Amino acid sequence: MQGQAAEVKKAELIPREDFILRYLPLVKHIVEQMDIYLPTSIDKEDLIEAGIIGLIDAVDRFDPKKNCEFTTYARFRIKGAILDQLRNLDWVPKSIRQKARKLEAVYRKVESELGHPPSDKAMADALGITEEEYHRLLYKLKGAFIVSLEDEFLGLRDSDSIYDPDNISTLELVISKEQVSVLSKAIEQLPERERLVVSLYYFEELTMKEIGKVLGLAKSTISELHAKALMHLRSKLKDMQ
Repeated sequence: MQGQAAEVKKAELIPREDFILRYLPLVKHIVEQMDIYLPTSIDKEDLIEAGIIGLIDAVDRFDPKKNCEFTTYARFRIKGAILDQLRNLDWVPKSIRQKARKLEAVYRKVESELGHPPSDKAMADALGITEEEYHRLLYKLKGAFIVSLEDEFLGLRDSDSIYDPDNISTLELVISKEQVSVLSKAIEQLPERERLVVSLYYFEELTMKEIGKVLGLAKSTISELHAKALMHLRSKLKDMQ
């Protein structure tokens, strides 16, 4: 509550332009978080511009009287604007999206049969390929996995839906208590390295590069771990639908 009160005071005392400038690094950080999934053809400056529009929108819409910290609200507005820009660019080929959906379907089937997240070998066997080929497939499809949990399942496209004064945490700002419970249990089921990647990426807000340094792993490996974790989490949320 003290942190929230401090941000309320900032919102009331700092001029609008200065408030926007103060949070510009948040825009750049969010773009850097997404960078590992983006092809070189995507101009990051365009995404930063979209994120800035989201930030300005957050500043103009933010109500300090509601039970929501500005940073939390701004993060969703910024990320929503960036994802909208990526959707408008239609940068993931249809063939890649189709392959990603098929891969997720196989993952759900194997996970259901095993009763736990499948190993790389189990997935490779189910796909009729080698583990090395499975790793290459994950890397090839990495762009399709940038459609994050909050965008695909949690209504980020309608950002006003997250701004509920009765909600008090980042997760509760966007999903129901039932979904929080399902996600928490799903995260606990993940292998250790995947669980760490999810924690560092979504809760500590680190970039893939920063996560690589913390875990001593290459960015490509972090990308694969993240993709596998998202397949597991999306599988659990789809079970609720």
